[in-house]
Amino acid sequence: MPTGTTDQAVHAVPTPPTIASLAALIADPSRATILLALLGGQSLLASELARAARITPQTASAHLRKLVDGGLLVSHRVGRHHYFRLLSPEVAHVLESLSTIAPPQRVRSLRQSDEAKAMRCARTCYDHVAGELGVAIAERLLEQRWLLLRGDAYEVSATGIAALRRLGINVEDLLRGKRHFAKPCLDWSERKYHIGGALGAAIATKMFELAWIERVPASRAVKVTQVGKSALQAHLGLYANEIPT
Repeated sequence: MPTGTTDQAVHAVPTPPTIASLAALIADPSRATILLALLGGQSLLASELARAARITPQTASAHLRKLVDGGLLVSHRVGRHHYFRLLSPEVAHVLESLSTIAPPQRVRSLRQSDEAKAMRCARTCYDHVAGELGVAIAERLLEQRWLLLRGDAYEVSATGIAALRRLGINVEDLLRGKRHFAKPCLDWSERKYHIGGALGAAIATKMFELAWIERVPASRAVKVTQVGKSALQAHLGLYANEIPT
């Protein structure tokens, strides 16, 4: 067989992914803290990530370089500042999945207890809503048959398309996009599913735009506003006792 043909055949053989190198990147405590700080989907400065991980800016810079080179983060410049964010929803999904099997962090102070409670109530999981609020929304959309669970994905019904359109969400555009339309994302705190994918992102974006939810400063946690409490009942049928506070 000609050499060129042999080379082509060798290159055509798929090789297993090198998960060990990625696992090593995530395993470092400082890098894990940096990744979790970015799990809310926002872009943060290197200095902010250094404070979150409680390390020096120089050490943070070295860790961030490894995470970018390893394909977990991307960076972009705004003026003189460098911002970092997770590379993709797939990276966020891996981190959230690991969180479901990781042992819980020991709470050592009242502040940590309050932060943990806020995270359980409602938070962002990359670009969609998670925690008690995210699970409640997913369950209500299933109960109203706006969404139907088919295997490992959600499908939208005709009723759901019309209802979501009234919220300003164009489902047809989402279905035509390259991103997975809607998938169950296992919630690490509730051990139930919230809505991921393009639909989960669209719902979260709309909730922020309409001021139904707002971010808690320096946290992935979000809280439901008074406007949001009324709107969630009117549009989704979530009553006050079903909305985490």
